[in-house]
Amino acid sequence: MNQTAITETSRTERAPAARTLAVAGLNHALHDGYTDLIYVLLPVWQAEFALSYGLLALLRGLYAGAMAGLQIPVGRIAERVDGKLILMLGTALSALGYLLAGLSGGILGLASALALSGAGSSTQHPIASAAVSRAYGKAARGPLGIYNFSGDLGKAAIPALTSILLVIMSWRHTLLLLAFAGVLVAGCVALWMPSLGKGRASKSTAASPHAGARAGGFHWLLAIGILDTAVRMGFLTFLPFLLRDKGASLPTSGFALALVFIGGAAGKFTCGWLGERVGTLRTVLLTEGGTAALILAVLVLPLTPAVVLLPLLGVMLNGTSSVLYGTVPELTPPHQTERAFALFYTGTIGSGAIAPVLYGLLGDALGPSLATAATAATALAICPLAIALARHLAEDPTTA
Repeated sequence: MNQTAITETSRTERAPAARTLAVAGLNHALHDGYTDLIYVLLPVWQAEFALSYGLLALLRGLYAGAMAGLQIPVGRIAERVDGKLILMLGTALSALGYLLAGLSGGILGLASALALSGAGSSTQHPIASAAVSRAYGKAARGPLGIYNFSGDLGKAAIPALTSILLVIMSWRHTLLLLAFAGVLVAGCVALWMPSLGKGRASKSTAASPHAGARAGGFHWLLAIGILDTAVRMGFLTFLPFLLRDKGASLPTSGFALALVFIGGAAGKFTCGWLGERVGTLRTVLLTEGGTAALILAVLVLPLTPAVVLLPLLGVMLNGTSSVLYGTVPELTPPHQTERAFALFYTGTIGSGAIAPVLYGLLGDALGPSLATAATAATALAICPLAIALARHLAEDPTTA
């Protein structure tokens, strides 16, 4: 076979993987955007239905709870049903939920519609993550980082688009338009996503070369993911108050938060590739050690230098997540990849919901500065867990 033929074969093999990543990324952007556009709509719904803050929080919780609570069942179903079908139907269900929300005439209809949309979104993380992982095999770390990054694009784009649409049309018509976008994405999944097959079908054909090294490692990975999310959500809870105490105005605080989110998106994009090149252990030690050091620096520095550090802190805060997502397949039997991603995402989403409450109670008891310092201590506590995890990875912990 000549060089031209080899090149053409290589391109042919890469095409389905690239198509899987593109469709999974588009789907991730839609679902993460659907999740966060609720924040834009809460004030609108409060005025429309005369809702209390408690009921507004309940609406948000219904969506998040349905999404988080159904991920593990979805992962199990994917072991018996083609993941492509589940992903397509889940995306269509999310769109249907927002369609019904736009047609709702009261709080009960709105709450039911949001729960339905959240249930549809429960399919996205376990199925799409596993699809990208299987498509790229041992080279999946970088693509999983891109997939992770695509969710941030959706979080930025869809709420911003919603804010613009609310200026020129009613919220009901806005949701109908966004629901139509969801139907289009479901169509993209149906037309362009390669068949994913059943999770169990991979059991006999995708044996791991490092199965012995994997035993017992997933629980360390899950623990790191839970603590890493807790650090991120806890710090972001206190950041506006820290900036206020340094003399920041409201616009300055908003700008500072934007810097953190921009850095976070960059961290998700780059750290997946970094983990592939220098190893999980080195990358996690770098990001968590950097997170702790930068949090303490933001605590003690005056306003201007603290704000300057925030983009780099955002990289460190979010960068670990891409490394962890890329490690899930290495610690999981191939036929249980969807189940493992479902469990991992359920743990991290649950941590994101609980951690602000716990750190908030700590802030009430000790003050925001000491509570923020506690988030830095939590980041450092991840380092020994990363060393324990490295013993279960294919990479040599003494060299990675």
